[in-house]
Amino acid sequence: MSTPTPVSETPVAQTAPAGVPHRRDSLGSIGLVLSAGISVQFGGALAASLMPRAGASGVVTLRLVAAALVLLVVCRPRLRGYTRADWGTVVVFGITMAGMNGLFYQSIDRIPLGPAVALEVLGPLALSVIASRRAVNLVWAALALGGVFLLSGGGFGGLDPVGVLFALGAGAMWAAYIVFSARTGRRFPQADGLALAMVVAALVFLPLGVAESGAKLLDPTTIALGSAVAILSSVLPYTLELVALRRLPASTFAIMMSLEPAIAASAGFLILNQALSMTEAAAIALVIAASMGAVRTQVGRGKAKVQEDGS
Repeated sequence: MSTPTPVSETPVAQTAPAGVPHRRDSLGSIGLVLSAGISVQFGGALAASLMPRAGASGVVTLRLVAAALVLLVVCRPRLRGYTRADWGTVVVFGITMAGMNGLFYQSIDRIPLGPAVALEVLGPLALSVIASRRAVNLVWAALALGGVFLLSGGGFGGLDPVGVLFALGAGAMWAAYIVFSARTGRRFPQADGLALAMVVAALVFLPLGVAESGAKLLDPTTIALGSAVAILSSVLPYTLELVALRRLPASTFAIMMSLEPAIAASAGFLILNQALSMTEAAAIALVIAASMGAVRTQVGRGKAKVQEDGS
């Protein structure tokens, strides 16, 4: 695996050990993750309103195809100079994105957006526990899990079991996405790897979308809405996350993903008119507290290491 590209040219960044994020870089990466979360969840709410027109698989197909076209035009990735391992990484990344999107959209076609995201985020939370080497991160993960449980209403027994299984499967794919997004970002310059992986994802899912939705995919209004979903849910968030994962460890990034149910609940309230109860508000507060704790731990750790190296 190649060495990550330096993210700062300041004197502090040059003296910091390789792989130790500078405090400013960490804060910037955290901002990227938050921006990505807002974008993807509001895109998900828009997608939920589009499903009656094109179906779950049709919406995923429009999203992936439009995102692939946009990224190819913007990035114009080169195809030569990569190893077999590089191509293997980008292909697995693309398959992971296709699976994550397909399973999640099948889930929100059966259960509400908030509980679906609450179940899906269990994948990144599990990854944070596995990847973390610090006991304090287990505390943040447990706190976030408590918030996710409250956000679900204390249980998921009243939900369609098939929708629950789809959401859990999407969570497993999300954890894999975090791992392979980081690897792709280190192997390919800029967002070239993301563009190539998105093409793989679109090609994988295209037959499923055509089989389910057929001519509905050619409706101009559906295409326009699908393209908006692609920008909000794929192009912007995946690019921001790819950059952030060059600077943040997977464990911290995974815990921050626990903010997604809170963002999804807000998007559901603003776009789908889904009101928040007091319990859901308390759950969101727990999730935010857990993410803030993870952020402070990571930034403080990076600052301490830089100071130690400078001394």
